[in-house]
Amino acid sequence: MYTDLDVFISNYTVVDPMIFKLWLNGKSSSEAVEILQKQKFAEIDTPFDLLLSDIHNHYQTYDLMEKHLHHPKHLENQLAFQIEPQTRSFLIKSYFSLDDPVVREILNKRISSRHRKDLDEVSDKTGVPLRSCRRQFENIKRIYKINEDLRGSITKNICSLFLLPEDLGRTYGTIVFLGRMKFELGKRKLQHVSFAELENCVTVIMKYWTYSEPNTEYYDDTLLDREFLDDLKDIKIIQDKDKEHKHLVCQQLRPSLLEKNFSEIESNFRVYARGLTSIALHLNRTRDLRSFFLLIFENVIDPVKTVNWSLVDLKSFLSAFTICALQVDAFREASVKTVWERFMNVITHCVSVLYHPQI
Repeated sequence: MYTDLDVFISNYTVVDPMIFKLWLNGKSSSEAVEILQKQKFAEIDTPFDLLLSDIHNHYQTYDLMEKHLHHPKHLENQLAFQIEPQTRSFLIKSYFSLDDPVVREILNKRISSRHRKDLDEVSDKTGVPLRSCRRQFENIKRIYKINEDLRGSITKNICSLFLLPEDLGRTYGTIVFLGRMKFELGKRKLQHVSFAELENCVTVIMKYWTYSEPNTEYYDDTLLDREFLDDLKDIKIIQDKDKEHKHLVCQQLRPSLLEKNFSEIESNFRVYARGLTSIALHLNRTRDLRSFFLLIFENVIDPVKTVNWSLVDLKSFLSAFTICALQVDAFREASVKTVWERFMNVITHCVSVLYHPQI
């Protein structure tokens, strides 16, 4: 008697998400077996050798696949691996995933090949395996380099070139921006500032201070609007009207602040006002621009922290400071008002994000 069999042969690539992430993190095959036995096969008596052999097969596949992951469009078009779209998206997103502490340390060192040797130190500081630190560094450098000559939306460019989801593309876009601007981030005063906070601030800077308007000649949201930076000198006129400005601010804040905090603002208004406006007056100088985050702490956050302002009171002051300046006669010109609003929108947001009274 003969039995009919239907046989199907395929080179369909099976990706185990857990094993892939262990491979990404640089775990050895033996370490991966131990982790899987605890987490995935705790209730199944699977022989060590069988698991080890399976993981070896997965690791070999991922090693061969990695060169395509460097440039995700290659993964989409290559013929060596049959991968369904959903799995391909998972592989790309996972391979380009980032750890905030690692990115923060990389930004301290600047994005440069000469700092590749410092990744051991980054790994020790963050507790993230060296292989993962190296992968993240190389991905950042790869995206940073390929976007050097592109214009338009950095997020759209990255998502298009590397097939990343929008949120991850936006994160890489802020890293590229931070790298291009060469902001000074390694000072001790800034060490507690997380990458998530920097990303939050940079998103707003890119919105208000760059050539971020589509369909314009200079559309590039990683390029600062130099004309705007030069025009910031026009807001110096508010310093000459500080008495009028102070009166308006105090009038608006009196009903909402505690007497102690109100008296503090009334007594030291000029200190706070000069601290804010002096940031604006020097941003057209490269050195001061690179010290932007440091200046926020030195000129704004440190002075109010010494008198224990709450975040709510600080936000109230910044809001009143912004609005009341627009009521001063010296700010009648529409162009000056626009420059002032663009400046204070960013400053208010960044100070609110970075101010932690308890630190």
